[in-house]
Amino acid sequence: MNFDKLTGYLDSLERIYGIPALDCKITQGYETVYRHSAGFANIEKTRLVAPDDLYFIYSCTKVITVTAAMQLCEQGKLSLQDRLDQYLPEFLDMVYEVDFPVGKQPVRWPTCNDRLAKTENPIRILDLFRMTAGLGYDTEAREIQALRAKTADKATTRQMMATIANMPMTCEPGTRWVYSLAHDVLAAVIEVVSGEKFSDYLHHHIFEPLAITDMYFTLNDDRSAKLSAQYSGDSPLKGIRPVPPVNKYRFGEVYESGGAGIICTVDAYSCFVEALSNGGIGVTGKRILTMDSINALRESRLNRQMLVDFAVTGKVGYGYGLGVRTLIDPKYSQSPVGEFGWDGAAGSYVLIDPENKLGIFFAEQVLSYAPNYAVIHPRIRDLAYEAIRT
Repeated sequence: MNFDKLTGYLDSLERIYGIPALDCKITQGYETVYRHSAGFANIEKTRLVAPDDLYFIYSCTKVITVTAAMQLCEQGKLSLQDRLDQYLPEFLDMVYEVDFPVGKQPVRWPTCNDRLAKTENPIRILDLFRMTAGLGYDTEAREIQALRAKTADKATTRQMMATIANMPMTCEPGTRWVYSLAHDVLAAVIEVVSGEKFSDYLHHHIFEPLAITDMYFTLNDDRSAKLSAQYSGDSPLKGIRPVPPVNKYRFGEVYESGGAGIICTVDAYSCFVEALSNGGIGVTGKRILTMDSINALRESRLNRQMLVDFAVTGKVGYGYGLGVRTLIDPKYSQSPVGEFGWDGAAGSYVLIDPENKLGIFFAEQVLSYAPNYAVIHPRIRDLAYEAIRT
């Protein structure tokens, strides 16, 4: 294995793209075959990136959430074909915007002032997994902000679900792929089915079996001191600039987002990646998922229209399974068909490859930066596989 090209590429990211800090870990089997970090973890550039730095991983949380939900499916407590309103009755009677332009950028989310119609299809658990529930991702919605103000930012998960259920949807459930708050809703389903708070469920059934300690939903003084500085790259005119260390997807002090809530170290997330890339068994010897369930996660679940909708993500060669991208066309990647994972709003990236028992986790903290997804992540992937084969 020769990772010199990958190291050179990672070291070039600050010069070419302005990425201030990064950490990348690659495992094969239960061995760390590569680890490289670069840059400074604080804005003042006085603290070098370190293994115990914490990151907002945002939507990389989703891979953990769907794993937890699949555990309940394995136990027969949940089925992909179950109706959502069996668990969350507030989602029984829904409305959607009749003319919502799915896939059009920039996104304008539905409001109560739009032309609405009642849905005919129920939302199924499958729809939550594969982002075909018809929900939106309006984190600044009037309804959400009103509940946060009413509860002094202490809205419970169930209170927030009732609010999301009152927001107009984008389309009929089961008809289009729309990236949404579906995995936040799935986390609420996990709470109902398991009888545990979402974070407690994850601790008991994923973190503890894998001996993961540095994975959280909240910050305290000690954790904040280890948090890597957050930046934004949403404006080419302003460039990459520091922004406050705030997760806008956390709807209040007690809300635990199944779609974007986790804060962790690279080592912590890599323990999870390592388990899924080794057939569901962690380095501890404990199993968190069966290989059948892993295969179910990475089976592409989109029809032709949904694949067109999914193409807006720019993930060339990929389909979408149960909450994860999954490679379906190998000519666009050095990785094999069935390699799967996801990424986060601040540039984190996860790749899981059970065929080669290979896992990659890359962390940085630059929000809304398009080159992360179009260029940087695919290049890291391909250079990693090139190195493994040399």
